[in-house]
Amino acid sequence: MYKSQALARRLQVLVLGPEIGLTPQLYRRLQRRIDAPLAVLHSGLAEGERATAWLRARDGQAAVLLGTRSAVFTPLPRLGLILVDEEHDLSFKQQDGFRYSARDVAVRRAQQQPCPVVLGTATPSLETLHNARSGRYGWLHLRERAGSARPPRLDLIDIRSQPLRAGLSPVLARMMEEQLAAANQVLLFLNRRGYAPVLICHDCGWVAECPHCDARLTVHQSVSRLCCHHCGYQRGLISACAACGGADLRRLGQGTERLEAELSELFPAVSLARIDRDSTRRKGEMERLLNAARQGAHGILLGTQMLAKGHHFPDVTLVGILDLDQGLYGTDYRAPERMAQLLVQVAGRAGRAEKAGRVVVQTRHPDHPLLLTLIRQGYAAFAEEALRERASASLPPFSYQALLRAEASQPELAHRFLQEAYAAAPLQAHGEVELWGPVPAPMERRAGRFRAQLLAQAPRRRALQTFLAQWVPELY
Repeated sequence: MYKSQALARRLQVLVLGPEIGLTPQLYRRLQRRIDAPLAVLHSGLAEGERATAWLRARDGQAAVLLGTRSAVFTPLPRLGLILVDEEHDLSFKQQDGFRYSARDVAVRRAQQQPCPVVLGTATPSLETLHNARSGRYGWLHLRERAGSARPPRLDLIDIRSQPLRAGLSPVLARMMEEQLAAANQVLLFLNRRGYAPVLICHDCGWVAECPHCDARLTVHQSVSRLCCHHCGYQRGLISACAACGGADLRRLGQGTERLEAELSELFPAVSLARIDRDSTRRKGEMERLLNAARQGAHGILLGTQMLAKGHHFPDVTLVGILDLDQGLYGTDYRAPERMAQLLVQVAGRAGRAEKAGRVVVQTRHPDHPLLLTLIRQGYAAFAEEALRERASASLPPFSYQALLRAEASQPELAHRFLQEAYAAAPLQAHGEVELWGPVPAPMERRAGRFRAQLLAQAPRRRALQTFLAQWVPELY
C-alpha cells in the first residue's frame, strides 16, 4: 500500500534486504508487482554495475532502489518511502571499520526527509518491539500467512542419550523417510560450516588452534585444509599431532560438509543440495542451487543461515533444526533472542504453499523455559518473556550502552589504555552513567590483536550522550 502510494506520487522507494542472496527473488517479485524502473545495489555486483545503479538512483531515474545495508546511504532526490525487510537481522549491522546499523540509519534518514519507514519482520528485535509497545512506532499486524499457507507444527526432540546418525535422531530420520517417500522436500539446518569444528589428538589431547585467534581450527575435508572462521588463517590438513607426533587425529563434531557426506550414505537415492558459504563461492552458484531447490530437483536441502532467510520452497514439508543449543547459553545477552529469531525464520520455510509443514527441533535442553515458551506459545510470547528479563536486569532496550574497545599487540597495552580512559571519565560516570570494566573481550585474541573493552550504560539516552560528548575528547 505505502509503496504504491509513493510511486503514484512519482516518489522514490528504498528497499533494504539483509542478504545479497535474497535480492534476486525480491527483485523478481518487485518486477511482477511494480511497473516502474528498478535498480539493484550491493557489493556482489561488478564495480561498473554498482556505479550505474548509484547514478540512476542519484539522478532520480530509478523509482525503486533495492539493496543491502550500504544502499541506505545512496542519494535519492525524491525519497518518499523506506522499507527494511527482516529488520531484526544482524546483517544490517556493519561491525568493522565504519560501524553503523542500516536499520537505525534508515529510521533517522526517514525522520530527516521526512518520509515513512516500514520495518518488516515476523520476529521483531526487542528494541523495535519495545518502541512499538511504547507508542514511538506504529504497529501493523499481519495475522495470516500469505495465500493458503498454514503455520507449521513445531515439536521438540530430546536427543540426550539417543544415537545420532548423520546428525539425525531416529525419530527425525524416520520422519524424513516418510516425507521423501511422498515426494516432498526436507530442509535440514545446521549453522556450522566445514567438516568438523575440532581436530584433536586422541593420544595426548592436543587440539588444532589458530595461531592468531583464541579459536580452534575447523576441518574442511574437501579442500584438505584447516581454517579459522574468524581471521581467515589456513593451513594444510595434517596427518600427525604437532605436540606428540601421534597419528590418531580425530575430527570431532559435525559441520554441513560432514553431514552432506553422511546423509548421502543414509539416503543414497535422494539428491541433496548443500547451501553454505563454502558451496556458493562461485558467482551465480547460490542462485543456481536455489532455483534447482525451488523446482524440486533436490529432495534434501542442507545449509546454514544462508538457507534460512526468506526463501520460498513450496515443496518443503519438513524442517529439521539439528542444533541450536549454543544460542541458549551464549555469553552475549542477545544470544537467546537471536536463537529464537533464527528458529522462527527457519521454521518459516515449511508449509509455505498448500502442503502442511512440520518443524522438528533437536535439543539437549528440552526444559529450557525460553525454548518451551517459543515452541508452545510462539515468538510473541517469547519476546514478552525476554523483555521482562531485560527489564529486571536493566539491559537494553530499558537502558542504553556504549562499548569502548581497545586493540593492541600486547594485552597489557589494551588494558592500560582502558584503565586510563576509566580514570578520565567525567564525574557523572559514577552517578547516572555506570562504567563496567575494563575486561577482556569475549574472544580476547583475534587476528593477532588482543582486545579489551569498557562498557558505559545509562538508563536514559540523553544522559549517555551527554557523558560521551565530554568523555570522547578525553580519549583522544
